[in-house]
Amino acid sequence: MKRLHGFSPRRGDNYPLGQYVPTGKFGRLFPNLRPLTPSKESLTDLGNAMLDTKADNPNGDRDGDNPSVPAGYTYLGQFIDHDITLDTTALKEVLVDPLAIQNFRTPALDLDSVYGSGPSGQPFLYDLDDPDQFLIGSTTAVAADGRPSKEAIAAKPNDLPRVSSGLAVLGDPRNDENLIVAQLHLAFLKFHNKVVQGIKNGSIKQSSPVRKTPFEEARDIVIWHYQWIVLHDFLRLILDIQQLDLVLKQGRAFYKPIGEAFIPVEFSAAAYRLGHSMIRSVYDYNRVFTTDQKSPGFITPATLDLLFAFTAKSGTKDDLFEIPVPSNWIIDWRLFFDLDAPVKVNPSRKLDPFLVNPLANLPNVPAPSSLAVRNLLRGSSLGLPPGQSIARSMGLKPLKPAQIAEGPDGAVAKQHNFHIETPLWYYILKEAQIQAGGRHLGQLGSRIIAEVFVGLLETDSSSFLSRCPDWKPTLPAKVPGTFTFADLLRFVDDLNPIGDKPAPSA
Repeated sequence: MKRLHGFSPRRGDNYPLGQYVPTGKFGRLFPNLRPLTPSKESLTDLGNAMLDTKADNPNGDRDGDNPSVPAGYTYLGQFIDHDITLDTTALKEVLVDPLAIQNFRTPALDLDSVYGSGPSGQPFLYDLDDPDQFLIGSTTAVAADGRPSKEAIAAKPNDLPRVSSGLAVLGDPRNDENLIVAQLHLAFLKFHNKVVQGIKNGSIKQSSPVRKTPFEEARDIVIWHYQWIVLHDFLRLILDIQQLDLVLKQGRAFYKPIGEAFIPVEFSAAAYRLGHSMIRSVYDYNRVFTTDQKSPGFITPATLDLLFAFTAKSGTKDDLFEIPVPSNWIIDWRLFFDLDAPVKVNPSRKLDPFLVNPLANLPNVPAPSSLAVRNLLRGSSLGLPPGQSIARSMGLKPLKPAQIAEGPDGAVAKQHNFHIETPLWYYILKEAQIQAGGRHLGQLGSRIIAEVFVGLLETDSSSFLSRCPDWKPTLPAKVPGTFTFADLLRFVDDLNPIGDKPAPSA
């Protein structure tokens, strides 16, 4: 039996390749390029100029909306990030060698953030009565008493499993940072369980030539369909499709790991932080927490602060909010993905250099509290090259200084000569604004992300792209032979558990 990184798998534990690798590594795509190391004060000025002052309107700033990408993909992107990277190092002002940073996730799209070490390695994640399936938590009933809601909503199996303190029992605790990503993690738990049930009742045929347990077969099916979603659903919405297709058809030109896969800091600290500009300050979350005051059961809009406060990981002991999640905080997925044409979907925000106001003052973090400032300082501490240098190395035409200097943010960039040599994260967002109108990333940002994701799949010998590149999804889908996250939610069949109207009183 193959031994992986000093860990010897136990007989009978048929885990995905890489499951026993406790850490991965970070590295560089362009190790020979000179880093950009401006002053902390200049990066702070630029970060403060990246505030989207118009987005706090409860009805949204329609000029800043991106109807091309439903808001659910913002949090699917966060979930994917948690599946491949975990960097626990503190923000530092000195240069940090990425090769010295441990990645406490396997750099593979293998859902180790969900499966952990499997039923025998981490049995607390699984149902003791049926270890092939995940444990599912229950929400707290909302009764017609003195609480803000006068509507009785019974407890439902629609929360993460939790211990008595309220903390979620997860393969990656970061997936309880906010309610949307927590409910998304729950959707993956239910997706696996539904596949297990289908294998056991015969509605899903076992396709592996090797005899496997229902858990093992379901895990393989779930992971491959997840990988398809990442490559053919998520990335095709947020990237310049031409760059993605170039990598798929002509091969990778820049991400070429020798031996094991690694996570480039140009990806983790810049290109894949695109999601921060996609975040809204307020959402229509379900019929109760919505901007529509005429909606049945309306209480208040779902602000970003509330979505973080209703989790044990991000909330504080002084919060008055209940954990487990109250039943009226169960998500209506139709508001986040294209599932029901008559239902208006929350759009994400445009991919541009602006972040909504709540992200300017993050709670429970050491100074600086601005997410934009923190991102810029992080890129500098890792010695990221300027965007123009990477563009030239990729054979792309860099943005012109006058383009970087456009707008109020660009004016601040110009004051510090960032229109000549630009911090990579800011450059990528500016490129998306200029080249794609904020609908998706531009050429440089798209190419970095495409190279890395395709590379992670191709270097993983258990992925569909490595093992069977012509494979097509087998589970039911709106378009047979494909599979989107909306198809996953339809398959789970739990789109709007609290319904469109209050249940009749008993």
